[in-house]
Amino acid sequence: MSSYKRLVAFTTVLTFLLIMLGAFVRLTDAGLGCPDWPGCYGKLTPTHAAEEIAAAVEAQGGTHGPVSIPKAWKEMVHRYVATFLGFLIIGIMAMAWIKRRELKQSPALPTILFFAVCLQGAFGAWTVTMLLKPAIVTGHLIGGMTILGLLTWLWLRQTSNARTVAPPRDAAGLRLLARIGFVAVAAQIILGGWVSTNYAAVVCTDFPTCQGSMWPHMEFDHAFHIVRELGETPDGDMLNVASLTAIHFIHRIGALIVTAILGVLAFALWRNPGTKLLAIKVVAVLTLQIAMGIGNVVFQLPLWLAVAHNGGAALLLVTLILVNYRVAGNRHRIS
Repeated sequence: MSSYKRLVAFTTVLTFLLIMLGAFVRLTDAGLGCPDWPGCYGKLTPTHAAEEIAAAVEAQGGTHGPVSIPKAWKEMVHRYVATFLGFLIIGIMAMAWIKRRELKQSPALPTILFFAVCLQGAFGAWTVTMLLKPAIVTGHLIGGMTILGLLTWLWLRQTSNARTVAPPRDAAGLRLLARIGFVAVAAQIILGGWVSTNYAAVVCTDFPTCQGSMWPHMEFDHAFHIVRELGETPDGDMLNVASLTAIHFIHRIGALIVTAILGVLAFALWRNPGTKLLAIKVVAVLTLQIAMGIGNVVFQLPLWLAVAHNGGAALLLVTLILVNYRVAGNRHRIS
């Protein structure tokens, strides 16, 4: 394995772990553990900012508020890892340009990846400075998934046996289904991010019903309004339970749609002798993700399961990227 391929593989795995770490920070309400950026009260570490953190804890009336030493460390560790990831991606881009003849690949994708991680860093800063606005936090999640997707595609490009060619009679159909599946999963991830950033996961505590009904009372006027503060309507009023219910329930409906689409895709993959293993992977990851989603509702969002559900979403996205790469034919085969 070449040094470039090892770097891409390591960076891809680290990005996956960073997505889960980000979910852990969000789910433990540690996102404002250090309310400035890039440092913590202008210091490199929470240890150096201990005096400022102590003052903030006293001002908020105890450690149950957004600021505490443990929360500050969670947030800063996330930033340290993200910074390291940024340097790795710079390294990938530099190697892609320097070794472009040896790799026989355009450096365009690594360059796009570099700009994506720069934008992601900006979203990380805005997440803190704009006090966890749902649109910004969701955008930060989308950015992380986008970087993971780009890295996954880049890694597949380095793997000579990663691509198979579907039989001509169904190649076009498989490609279309794979693309639809990818779009559906991406949309569902965005909906899931909106649920998480609006803290709507536990507004329905039963399954398959929600609040005892198969179609609970919902209000959509403000549920999906992008420009608003956390927990508020655009007018500054409190976001009511019916709005949160709408956010949660639409994610459930999205899960049904994704399940149907990926079920059809898996069946089509299974019929193709060269892609049976892909069908098994799609069904396995989808089943695991559904089980974790239901478990989060039934067991009241245990931290480990909620973090794992975020990881499952990332894994499902990676799986769909793999499927799309494998059924794309040899139009971009690495020579």
